[in-house]
Amino acid sequence: MQIVHSHLLLDACCVLNFCASGQLLGILKSIPVRVAVTQVVREQELQTLQRLEGEENDGASQFEAAIAQNLLITVDFESEEEAESFVNYAAILDDGESATGAIAVHRQWAMATDDKRAISFFRKETPQLQVLSTLEIVKHWSEEAGIDSQTLRDVLNLIRVKGRYMPPKSHPLHSWWETARQ
Repeated sequence: MQIVHSHLLLDACCVLNFCASGQLLGILKSIPVRVAVTQVVREQELQTLQRLEGEENDGASQFEAAIAQNLLITVDFESEEEAESFVNYAAILDDGESATGAIAVHRQWAMATDDKRAISFFRKETPQLQVLSTLEIVKHWSEEAGIDSQTLRDVLNLIRVKGRYMPPKSHPLHSWWETARQ
């Protein structure tokens, strides 16, 4: 996985999937650029993860540890243009995808999302924007860290069950997902 930008902004769905995997810190450490979330995503995700905490989900503590260890930074709008793009995108997309996309576009950063509508929108509107997915990042982490097949299977199954994520059959790594989960 090559990231052609200085930063990677994670959308809420990717944060949830990485937390569900139980491997958030390891995944973040494997990413070869600075990793960030928008203030909008941080606030939404922390609330979601805290609600899940009662289900013995350590996602909130992983998320806070990632921030405390500076593996994940939080960014907010720095210009009127970013804020205006956010408002424009929010007419079409959810707030998390809109904030992530607005900042990524204006700062020329990469973004990661699994939201099909957001992927389609940003590829059409801003083809220069590099858009990554949960699977691309998890596959990269598994290769970089030399993760054994049983651990990878467990991680992908946790993402499937706890993260409630299933890649569409059209995803370029769908067959990798299917094979690794067996």
